[in-house]
Amino acid sequence: MGVSVAARTLACVDTTLQDPLVGQVLDGRYRVDARIAVGGMATVYRALDTRLDRVLALKVMHPALAADGAFVERFIREAKSVARLAHPNVVQVFDQGTDGSYVYLAMEYIAGCTLRDVLRERGALQPRAALDILEPVLAALGAAHRAGFVHRDMKPENVLIGDDGRVKVADFGLVRSVDTVTSTTGAVLGTVSYLAPEQIESGTADPRVDVYACGVVLYEMLTGQKPHDGDSPAVVLYKHLHEDVPPPSATVPALAYGLDDLVAAATARTPDVRPHDAVALLARAREARAGLTDEQLDAMPPQALSARHDIAEDRTSVIPRSLTVPRTLPVNEEEPGGSVHRTSRLDVPPAPPARRSSRPGRGLITLVVAVLVVFGVGTGVWYINSGQFTRVPPLLAKTQAQAEERLREAGLDVKQVKHAYSDTVERGTVISTDPAAGRRIRSNGSVTLTISDGPKTVKVPDLEGRTLVAARALLRKNGLQPGMVTRAFSDSVPRDSVISTDPRSGTTRRAGSAIALVVSKGSPVDVPDVTGEDPDSAKGDLEDAGVMVKISPQEVNSEFDKGAVARQNPAAGSQAAEGDTVTLTLSKGPEMVEVPNVVGSSADDAKRQLEQAGFKVEEDRGLLGLFGDTVKKQSVDGGETAPKGSTITITIR
Repeated sequence: MGVSVAARTLACVDTTLQDPLVGQVLDGRYRVDARIAVGGMATVYRALDTRLDRVLALKVMHPALAADGAFVERFIREAKSVARLAHPNVVQVFDQGTDGSYVYLAMEYIAGCTLRDVLRERGALQPRAALDILEPVLAALGAAHRAGFVHRDMKPENVLIGDDGRVKVADFGLVRSVDTVTSTTGAVLGTVSYLAPEQIESGTADPRVDVYACGVVLYEMLTGQKPHDGDSPAVVLYKHLHEDVPPPSATVPALAYGLDDLVAAATARTPDVRPHDAVALLARAREARAGLTDEQLDAMPPQALSARHDIAEDRTSVIPRSLTVPRTLPVNEEEPGGSVHRTSRLDVPPAPPARRSSRPGRGLITLVVAVLVVFGVGTGVWYINSGQFTRVPPLLAKTQAQAEERLREAGLDVKQVKHAYSDTVERGTVISTDPAAGRRIRSNGSVTLTISDGPKTVKVPDLEGRTLVAARALLRKNGLQPGMVTRAFSDSVPRDSVISTDPRSGTTRRAGSAIALVVSKGSPVDVPDVTGEDPDSAKGDLEDAGVMVKISPQEVNSEFDKGAVARQNPAAGSQAAEGDTVTLTLSKGPEMVEVPNVVGSSADDAKRQLEQAGFKVEEDRGLLGLFGDTVKKQSVDGGETAPKGSTITITIR
């Protein structure tokens, strides 16, 4: 059985109890509710956007890495890259920002599990389920490749499967432009089990490294195991360089050879032999599916761990309902309604005893005639049921001329040619056919072809000065998607209105692309220093400056009198937007500390003891103490208490 949602929730509670961010509000907006996962670079939390009242995932870089410019650059690059990929199979990024030492991304929250969870629970998957997962993954990567990016870290952990069955690709933290070459000096970025040979040898990363990784993932889904294993990462890397990925049918003999061909094409050790990007591999995957029968698609691999598990009987399973293995009725067993699945049989009554005849050849003639009749009837039945039919050949990703030629070879005609936009199918090639590939059609029938016109392009509208709500609505109306929102001060653009877009207005972009928005925080306000003031005075000063005031229920010890302002956030001297809130923390008064007795001690020892107790120290030497080194007197006697942080004067003679 898989890990239950309840168990995962309890585990989350156990770990988040000790997480200092849980319960906090980042950037005055994102309330951190629970920790979801921890990685080498960041921690992911479930959070609530208090402005829009929606649940999202908050990816927060480890504070220790925030001082490293390279890590921060990679982190922010993820936000900018994904913001440009408005695709239904890519986890969206809504916002990026910083709060003190915390650098974060606000992302789409997917309730469900990862492909790794599915493989851990199921072992190996049926080919239909494997292709159902692979195709949306390739669609997402295809959008990234056509936008000029390479993911570089494809693996089951980065494939999310929602409770509603949606498949999404996550973690573009290692994303790079297609023309980028990464040096292999130092650590190789990526996960060793899914690295392409050229990544290992030279660090090059073009779309074909994602194609290779997807081929490995497909192999793992079909067989329940990775193609290369070893006692150390070095052994695995060596096998990637020197050994081909074996055909899945070597481990699962019942698999169709079309799946072997698909894995072999994707995992070719020579990059030039592989499909050039995920869009091309998606076309190969759909063509391979079209060539499989239902029996081949639903073949149950022996490596499946729980082939008969029914999700309806275990609502705590993390495997989405769409991936459960359907139960099948055994042959010749009765259904509840009483009908029986059997091979039809024609019962012929026994013939009456034959009379003796004076013509010895009559019986033989009768037998020959009967055989001819049966043969003729059989031929007629075959012709009616199968002989006059054929199947539509797979034509996906073929050019119109290639498709028409294959149809002619199959004895079929082109009925009509339609055109449609497509983000994933190359311009001028077949998107779909009607009837679909593999469907039965009369031998002289006609097929309608739908040809891709490539991605639809639109112009970015002018959004400057529009409210954020209106800007998002206009983007959607024009066939674009609102992307990442960043905020900046502006003296000319009202608060919550658009300052600029990236790309700028008038730029032509593919329909569905995400447009990043820079939104005004309003005119900047210099936050005055109100520490030490009473709350009413502090509130008046801050409101006069144009900001709102909130008093924190928590109080702290400080050098200021009880009830005075001990701290303020944002701090004095920083800038805030007009209408923002400044939080004030009041003082409980100074912490009283017992003063150590230092009379008779040397000046250095006395100073060290007092400072360790939390006091400041001043020396009074006078004329007589210029050459002395012994404390003769202290301003507060030893054993008495004084406010922590106050000054103790020692007299030296």
